Amino acid sequence: MPIRVLVVDDSSFFRRRVSEIIEKDPDLTVIDTALNGKDAVDKAVRLKPDVITMDVEMPVMDGIASVREIMRQYPTPILMFSSLTHDGAKATLDALEAGALDFLPKKFEDIARNKEDAVLLLQTRIKQISKRRISMRMAALRTSSLNRVATSRANRLNEQTSSLNKKSQGESKKTTPAVKSRSVNKKFKMLAIGTSTGGPVALQTILTRLPANFPCPIILVQHMPAAFTSAFASRLNSMCQISVKEAENGEQLKPGCAYLAPGGKQMMVEGNSASAKLSIRDDSSERLTYKPSVDVTFATASKVYSESVLAIILTGMGADGREGCRLLKQQGSLIWAQDEDSCVVYGMPQAVCSAGISSESISLDAMADRIKSEFNLV
Repeated sequence: MPIRVLVVDDSSFFRRRVSEIIEKDPDLTVIDTALNGKDAVDKAVRLKPDVITMDVEMPVMDGIASVREIMRQYPTPILMFSSLTHDGAKATLDALEAGALDFLPKKFEDIARNKEDAVLLLQTRIKQISKRRISMRMAALRTSSLNRVATSRANRLNEQTSSLNKKSQGESKKTTPAVKSRSVNKKFKMLAIGTSTGGPVALQTILTRLPANFPCPIILVQHMPAAFTSAFASRLNSMCQISVKEAENGEQLKPGCAYLAPGGKQMMVEGNSASAKLSIRDDSSERLTYKPSVDVTFATASKVYSESVLAIILTGMGADGREGCRLLKQQGSLIWAQDEDSCVVYGMPQAVCSAGISSESISLDAMADRIKSEFNLV
C-alpha cells in the first residue's frame, strides 16, 4: 500500500509542485492538500495520513502551532519546508521541537546536484520518516494509557510505602547503578558527535544535560544547510550549561565548549591533542555528498587525538560517519551508536553497528548520563 501524504501550504503553486513530485513515486500518494495550519489539523485527524509535508509560514494557524496540535491529537511524521534564512531556521527549529521529524528548504534544489536529485531527495525523506508513524502513535497510546492509570497507581504506591519501609528496616539494601561503569583505562580528550535527520532534537536532548565544567572540547557535525547552523548553535548555547558555537576557522579547541560544523563547509581538526584547532574549508567538490561530513571531521580527529576520543553516531539517514568511526576505532577510540528505537532514522547508527565498529547501542534518553559516567562526572 502506498504511503499516504497530506500536503500543506498556503501557496497553490507549491502544493501542486510538491504533489506532482510525490505522485511520481509509485510508493507514495497524495490523499489531499490543506491551505493553512487549521485546515491541516482538521484533515490530519479526519484522514489519518502516514506523512504530512508542512509549510512554516501560513495564515490562520502557522506551521509550528499546527505541528503542536497534530502531535496532541493524532501524532504523525511531519516534514517541514522553510526558507533558507536566519528567521526561517529559527522557525524550523521551533517546529522540530514541537514534534516535526525533519525539514527541507522550500528551494530544495539548492541542496541537490540537479533536478533529478532534488526529486529523489524529497521522495526519500518522506519514505524515511514514514517508518516512524507506528512508533509515534504507539507512544501516544502509551502516554494516554499512563495518564488514565496515574492516579490509581499513585494511590497504590502510597499504600505500599509504609509497609515497604517497615520491611526494609534491618535488611541490607541492594542498589542497582543508574549507568554502566566507565570504560577501562580510557582517558578521553574529546567528545565527537555526528548526526543528520532527527539530530537537532537529539543533540538538544544530550547537550542540555551536560555540566558547564565538561572537561574536554566537543565537536558536532549535523547535516544542515549553511543558513541554519548559526541559528542552531545560538539556540543550543541559550539552553545549555556548556558553551555552544558555530565553529570558526583557526580557533583553538577549549574544554566545556561545543563546536558545530558550519553548513556547506568541511570542519577539520588540526594540530595535536594538547593544542588542537579547527580548520573550516569550503568544499565545492561533488565527491562528498555531505557538507559538513561526519567522515571528514572524525577522520581528522583520529589523527590528532588517536585513542582519546569518545565518538557517538546519532539518528540520521545514510552511512556518513561509518568510515570516520572506523579510523577512530583503529586508533583505539571508543564508538557508540544511538539505538534503533529512539532514532528518527536508524541509517547512520545502523551503518556503524552493522560494520562492527560501535561497541554499544544506547537510547537517546540514557546517552547524557552515559557520557557523564565516561568522563567521571557522576
